[in-house]
Amino acid sequence: GYVVLTSIKMSLKNNLKLRPLFYLLSRNIHVSATCNEIQKMTRLRVVDNSEIGKRAMVEGKPPKVIHVYNKTGIGKIGDTVLVAIKGEKKKGVLVGLKQNQRTKIPKFDSNNVVLLDETGTPLGTRIHVPIPTILRTILKEKTYTKGVDYTKILSIASSYV
Repeated sequence: GYVVLTSIKMSLKNNLKLRPLFYLLSRNIHVSATCNEIQKMTRLRVVDNSEIGKRAMVEGKPPKVIHVYNKTGIGKIGDTVLVAIKGEKKKGVLVGLKQNQRTKIPKFDSNNVVLLDETGTPLGTRIHVPIPTILRTILKEKTYTKGVDYTKILSIASSYV
């Protein structure tokens, strides 16, 4: 398995004629372990109908997390993140995660985000996927403490899980 593949790659690296083949092989093999949490450089899926989000997802260039706005740097459901999308920086709220959740919080197949503008209002007018019901209480608490009105995200959601 891994030992044989490593020895093959090392022999390719040392052979000058086959060195381009080594770089081709090493590009397609992921050696880092998968990480089940939202942190920097995590790719997200835009689930609202904002123009920039739709264009990025159609082109196959999903937004990447630049910063997670909390103390730990690991994003949980309802956290605000800064994302790089189409060469721009936008804020977003995490509305569905792949990682294992607490009791009664659903686990999703993808890491979902809703994009926000500078004032904290959603860029889109509709959210296509169901969002967790627990998000109601999380975002209402954040609305009072932060001053930004996150309840607009709840109002444009099509359904809850």
